[in-house]
Amino acid sequence: MDFSLPEDVKMVQTLVGDFVNDQLRPLERELLGRAADSSDARVSLPREVEDRLVAMVRDIGLWGIGVPEEFGGVGLSTLGNCLVEEELCKTIVPFDLGDVSPVLFDCTPRQREDYLVPVLDRRRTALIALMEPGKGADIADMSTIYRRENGTYRLNGAKLCFPRLDPAGDCFAVVFAAGMGEGAAAGPSCFLVDSGTPGLSVGQGGQRVGWRTQLREPVSVVLQDCCVTPDSLLGQEGGAFHLGRKWLPSRRLVRGARAVGVAGRLLEEAATQAQSWQSFGQLICGRTSVEAALADIAVGVHACRLMVYEAASKADEGQPVKREAAMVKLFATQMIRSAADRVAHVFGGPPHLAGLPMERMCCHALATSATDLALELQRHIIAADILKGLTV
Repeated sequence: MDFSLPEDVKMVQTLVGDFVNDQLRPLERELLGRAADSSDARVSLPREVEDRLVAMVRDIGLWGIGVPEEFGGVGLSTLGNCLVEEELCKTIVPFDLGDVSPVLFDCTPRQREDYLVPVLDRRRTALIALMEPGKGADIADMSTIYRRENGTYRLNGAKLCFPRLDPAGDCFAVVFAAGMGEGAAAGPSCFLVDSGTPGLSVGQGGQRVGWRTQLREPVSVVLQDCCVTPDSLLGQEGGAFHLGRKWLPSRRLVRGARAVGVAGRLLEEAATQAQSWQSFGQLICGRTSVEAALADIAVGVHACRLMVYEAASKADEGQPVKREAAMVKLFATQMIRSAADRVAHVFGGPPHLAGLPMERMCCHALATSATDLALELQRHIIAADILKGLTV
């Protein structure tokens, strides 16, 4: 069994790692702010700074690294994408290399030119309008509806989304809605709705003060008798939940790699704290409980990394990885939650202290971990495979 990484992906990993260390980490203080009450903290980089970083990434040929070549991206392997995302998540600076939701990979050729390509080129922002107010991650009971009327679709409802870029510019909503009325499809459908369409309003969830509020405040997408043409339908009518399904397992592996990157940075910060903080005149790194916390984090990171790499290698070989992807998502969520708890112990309490990278990293770790409902779904996928008679 060969555990070595291919030379080409190792080179990409090194390039991205250097970019993170040389360009992104020095910007962390700008995001954290300097005011005691964190009133000057930011949730994202200034547009001019981000544009400069994007230009650098384009120059080294890494922009769109996770987007298949057929859609205008670099088309890096699944393993390569995992290595890249692991490195990017070792900093609190929110920056990606041209990530695009795989839902848009099911665009028609015309839709691809109007929506997918502009998103990849950062000329437009996609608002993935799936979640609804008051329902959390439960999307089974969808209140947003559509009706077919005179050759058009009429949409009504309210959605919440969490775009990374400011939606104030040219944006469009990717709206998931349930069909109503005679002849409606059995499942929800998906529509591409341009900003400025009559009946569509996009706004912030409330006043934002400091970065904590910004992270929690979603963008609201409200549809009131919003009419769109059949050309706005993404995929098949009633097939919204099948969009991007081909790429779902690999996306779960990438999410696991992100957890590895975040937990690796948590371990780094916890080790630094243990070697610099004294209690009763002695460094806390000598305490048995602190050693145990550091060791447990390291074991979790190592185990999750191996799971991700092994599953990603199988995916690149064309093997099915549905069960492995579910295992990665389940284990990565448990691992990142455990790491945050153990970091809190090393810091002698919740490490969410304003002005420290740890605050942002821990909040990010917990916010990006899967919900309990999602974990139950992963357990169902794993158990169903086992009960089919497959090897454990």
